[in-house]
Amino acid sequence: MLATSERIELIDYADQVGNMVLESDVAEYYRDCLYKLRTSQETQLKIARFVKLKDQYEDVQRFGKYHPDYKSIMKNIREAKREMDLDDHVAEFKRAENDLQALLDQISMLIGHSVSIHVKVPTGNPFFDSGSSCGGGCGSGGSCGCSA
Repeated sequence: MLATSERIELIDYADQVGNMVLESDVAEYYRDCLYKLRTSQETQLKIARFVKLKDQYEDVQRFGKYHPDYKSIMKNIREAKREMDLDDHVAEFKRAENDLQALLDQISMLIGHSVSIHVKVPTGNPFFDSGSSCGGGCGSGGSCGCSA
């Protein structure tokens, strides 16, 4: 690959966009929420309990309703998941994660459409994929009907 001045400019622009994202309020909020999530002892206990129960749940799934502890494990996993999801730090982190993903999706759409309006940018977000002819199903092995 030849290093032309145009390619070097593109790399510089890409670095600038990356730095702008890293320095954005959305990314800062995400990092702040992640820090709170990781440093809250109560939140970490809820997550650890859920992960432990998830391992039991996967074991139960092999046998289904015929597993001797099926009902109790299913009840416990739902309770632990709800308790974890209702934790303030987990909920705030999920919101921050969605906001950061939305920012990245917007940037991807702008870059893709600056090349051509026909460029398909799979974002996984129906709001952005609605303008694309494939509808965001390109990850499903071509079942979306596009030629990707």
